[in-house]
Amino acid sequence: MQPFTANEAKTRFDELIDRVQRQPIRVTRHNRVVGVMASAEDYDAMRAFYADRLRRTSKQSAEEAAAKGLTDEKLKQLLADED
Repeated sequence: MQPFTANEAKTRFDELIDRVQRQPIRVTRHNRVVGVMASAEDYDAMRAFYADRLRRTSKQSAEEAAAKGLTDEKLKQLLADED
C-alpha cells in the first residue's frame, strides 16, 4: 500500500483518486497513518466480507448457546432489568 501525506493528498487529489482505483492508499500525517483511501469496489467488498463474518459468528454463537440449553425464556430472564 503506497503512502501519501495528508498534504500530498490535498494538493494532488486528482492523482490520489486515480491511484486509489488500482490499490488502497495510506494517508499519513506526522509519520502516522490517519486514514486509508480505497476504491468503491474495495470498500463494498470489505463491507460484504465483514457482514458475512458477523452473520456466521452470530449463527455459530446461537447454535452453541442452544446446545448448552439456552432458551428464549432463559435469555429474557438473564437480560431482564433488575431495578
